[in-house]
Amino acid sequence: MERNSRTTFQGVVTSANNAKTITVTVSTKRNDPIYAKRVGYEKKFYAHDEKGEAKVGDLVTIAACRPMSATKRFRLVSIDKRAVAIEEVAAAEEALEIAEGTVEKEAE
Repeated sequence: MERNSRTTFQGVVTSANNAKTITVTVSTKRNDPIYAKRVGYEKKFYAHDEKGEAKVGDLVTIAACRPMSATKRFRLVSIDKRAVAIEEVAAAEEALEIAEGTVEKEAE
């Protein structure tokens, strides 16, 4: 097996609680044999994240590798898109509301 021909998936990180392990949910669609319609489904994979740099909500690419534990069969290849932190969004919205004048300024 050549190194570049390994199975790769792109998905969203749903958990990063364990040390050096992330849970990636891969969503895709397939044809249903009974209803003859496209049906979406999701599958969870556990991937090895050596540096611990992936966070929940990040869009990542994972590739198949040797078994690293009883459940881990993939490794993190790249982080394609970072998730926006909730605190950053709240601060940006507050600054925008103050700039627009929709929120009254606090009494001095």
